[in-house]
Amino acid sequence: MRSCCRGGVCGQLWGVRHESETRERKHTKQFMGTQWQTALPMATIQSLLTGQKGGDGLQAEQGLEEGGGARSGGQGVELKLVQSQSDEEEEEGLESSLTALVLHQPLKHRKAWIYLTLTALLIFTTAFLLGYVAFHGSCNYCGDEGDLVPVDDPPGLHHYPEGDLLHMGELRDMLKKYLGEETLDTTIRRVSRTTHPPGSSEGNNLAREILQSFQKLRMDHTWTDSHYATLQFPSRTKRNDLWIVDENGVELEEIQLNAADYCAYSSTGTATGGVMYVNYARLEDFDTLRTLGMSLKGAIALARVGGGVSFAEKVRHAQQAGMVGVLIYPDPADVPQDPRRLGLSSDVAISEHVHLGSGDPFTPGFPSFNHTQFPPMQSSGLPLIPAQPISANVASTLLRQLEGPACPKGWQGRLQNYMYVGCVLGPSLTGGSGRKVRMGVFNSMTPVLLNNIFASIEGKMEPDQYIIMGAQRDSWGPGAVKSGVGTALLLELARTFSSMVQNGFYPRRSLLFVSWDAGDFGNVGATEWLEGYLSMLHLKAVAYFSLDQAIMGDDELSAYASPLLVDLIEGAIKQVEHPKHPGQSILAHIESQGGNWMSHIVKPLYLNSGAYSFTAFGGVPAMELRFDESVRAYPFVNTQWDSASRLQERLQGQLSSVGRTIGELVGLMVLRLSHDAVLPLDPTCYSSTMLQFSSQLNQHSSELQVHGLSPQWVFSARGDYSRAAKTLKEAIQNSDIDDERMTRLYNTRIMRVEYYFLSQYVSAVETPFRHILHGRGDHTLSALTEHLSLLRSQPHLFDEAHFRRQLALFTWTLQGAANALSGDVWNIDNTI
Repeated sequence: MRSCCRGGVCGQLWGVRHESETRERKHTKQFMGTQWQTALPMATIQSLLTGQKGGDGLQAEQGLEEGGGARSGGQGVELKLVQSQSDEEEEEGLESSLTALVLHQPLKHRKAWIYLTLTALLIFTTAFLLGYVAFHGSCNYCGDEGDLVPVDDPPGLHHYPEGDLLHMGELRDMLKKYLGEETLDTTIRRVSRTTHPPGSSEGNNLAREILQSFQKLRMDHTWTDSHYATLQFPSRTKRNDLWIVDENGVELEEIQLNAADYCAYSSTGTATGGVMYVNYARLEDFDTLRTLGMSLKGAIALARVGGGVSFAEKVRHAQQAGMVGVLIYPDPADVPQDPRRLGLSSDVAISEHVHLGSGDPFTPGFPSFNHTQFPPMQSSGLPLIPAQPISANVASTLLRQLEGPACPKGWQGRLQNYMYVGCVLGPSLTGGSGRKVRMGVFNSMTPVLLNNIFASIEGKMEPDQYIIMGAQRDSWGPGAVKSGVGTALLLELARTFSSMVQNGFYPRRSLLFVSWDAGDFGNVGATEWLEGYLSMLHLKAVAYFSLDQAIMGDDELSAYASPLLVDLIEGAIKQVEHPKHPGQSILAHIESQGGNWMSHIVKPLYLNSGAYSFTAFGGVPAMELRFDESVRAYPFVNTQWDSASRLQERLQGQLSSVGRTIGELVGLMVLRLSHDAVLPLDPTCYSSTMLQFSSQLNQHSSELQVHGLSPQWVFSARGDYSRAAKTLKEAIQNSDIDDERMTRLYNTRIMRVEYYFLSQYVSAVETPFRHILHGRGDHTLSALTEHLSLLRSQPHLFDEAHFRRQLALFTWTLQGAANALSGDVWNIDNTI
């Protein structure tokens, strides 16, 4: 606020005050040196005073009309208080008359002083009030250092008068009333009418439209957050290629590839070798191949899409096995490929980035505000071998020519059945000894300006705490599911909450609506924003809701979520109707099928999820909801066939209805978070996870003792955390929610639970996903469990020194979380 006053209103007001003080001294001098013999009645004095006040007020208004308002570029407001020469002379005459009158009546000296003082104060007060009004209307949001300062921010309509907050039941009814579905299909069609990758004219036009949509809703703030990131695109001068070559490298046969198909952030260059079929390229698949005695070094991996692992993980596993390249194809067993039944064409490939991480890989751990100012770095998650997506037709050309041992049971896909050939591992090719495959990847890196679009509704009581809703805006293809669905839901939720605010809803905490750029490249826009505010986000961000890919069917609901949000999910599915089963809530439908709702719906966050980075990197509870099909998956994501018409056909015209269901689910959870005095997040949710790990350690206690290892410190840390979480939960349940100080303290501790699980013993640059439960790396619980299992499965591979380090880092992080959750230091080590 201080920076907004300098040289603007404050300077003008200082000038008015200085002028008033000068006149007051002048009046005093006249009073001391002059006497008048004429007397006037008191009514005349009052009329003179009134006239003088009116003159100053009119001049101030004229000055505001002439010079008031905001300057372009966000500079200060200029307020001009101008008086003409004749006005000044007239005022001097009035003041002189007034002084003479008072001197003529020596018994009324005290009253004269009062009137003179009032005159000066009236002039100053009038000018100050006019200046404040002009300044208040033009400086929409001047934040302190470190706050988010909006750009292009028209004044909003959300004013919060004092009064009682609406009850949750009233808010639910209001949400259902204002949440619409009419515009969802239209928005999805608009977003997905053509490809719109980051930096393209189509992408920039869409960004402007979304910003304008936010501004029309009259949000409290709208602004753009920009970053310079390095993205990879297909080369414009040299296409990626695939050849069959002989032992001398002579080209025998070219296998045609689609020029638009590529894996962003692949290593570039050529790789030559035999072809090894590796199933889904999971770790267990490579373990199986090693068990069979297959030689993997120097071969090119042929992997299927799916299997619960991303393209980036497939490439990393192949690289670790010593392979020189990876080809990834969609098998009909995993991706429906019958065009007569809305399937993917057999000549279409699925594209996906292969950076084992998120954000700009050339500015790991810090934001890409202008990466040219920093020393050259690159993420450890970038692959060292080339990767290329291929269609089922291209894969069938290679599979027909493979020679070698038969595939293990369960590895055969439908593509081999369609070709009437057996499943063979390779790596040899038929047609003569020495025949190999050569793949060439020639993608190029390009710096691109990214724009994240923000809008916000300020909270009434705790505006510095945010509930964030976001969606990816860009797409390599049309992106009906990839970007259209999320963008449509984001705009509809923003419109709904804006309407609710205008009709009596006063959120306790602030709501943020964000359209992210460069999501197809590994959530680059979102991660760069996280990196920019990492040091303070855990103190301000309550939760994040990703709207990406929320509609891929209408049958089964999945919630990829932090365990802290599970209670919110249960509350929402009790109240929202299933889109495919009218009259039944989602929870009632699951229970009618005899299933447990939690195991049916709640799933762990995954690497390419729009919510993953918020929890695993930023320490913020996050969730991504999705309606999908239980039998036949939507096959067009990450292809040029991901269109609004195919999505609508897949849902048999129920796209808007399913969209409303997702919007209502997210809206209800956001309402709870923005309404309740104490945040409805359960800090005890991780206790069971810790207990399960303690049980695993206990089962291996004899083997650990052989190596001189004891799990006692882990058990102690686990117990401390469980007690601290339980104590906090009980304290909240027994607290007075009207005690603002206590609820604020409780909320601060709850909001930091995820952050406490970010390991402080690994680098955010080398190991960005530092969360010990959801992250990736040697510091995580999953890595520790895998290493522990070697004690029985492959004891010769067990590394005692490495395991000791893993166990220590995990234990210290867990103990730190327990101590932090306990609150004050005198509640931690009170053993006397």
